[in-house]
Amino acid sequence: MEEIFERYEDEGIRHLVVLVTTRDKEEALRIAEVLVSEKLCACANIVDSVTSVFTWKGSLERASECLMIIKSQLDVFTEMMNRIKEIHSYDVPEIIALPILSGNPSYLKWIDEVTGSSLMD
Repeated sequence: MEEIFERYEDEGIRHLVVLVTTRDKEEALRIAEVLVSEKLCACANIVDSVTSVFTWKGSLERASECLMIIKSQLDVFTEMMNRIKEIHSYDVPEIIALPILSGNPSYLKWIDEVTGSSLMD
């Protein structure tokens, strides 16, 4: 995973959108508050009540979940992922990082400021 991050950094990509599903809104809020307060993300949006269809332990499952849309940066992703795993109720939580290829420079600078990085000038 570190090699992928190095490639992104070499290309000037430093920001991420991270997708996480949770069992309910309360869990999503709890995770969001931990991540923001620990400066592991700048912002977490919570989309209430998405329907997920998946296979788990050999059975077709359907579940109502919440979707978190988290804005952060590469520098803290591994720490964020580990923190989410520590506090998440699922055995195998969905934690998917997508690179932000471009965005409002002021917004990206804000992400850096609140997550403790001064990469954007």
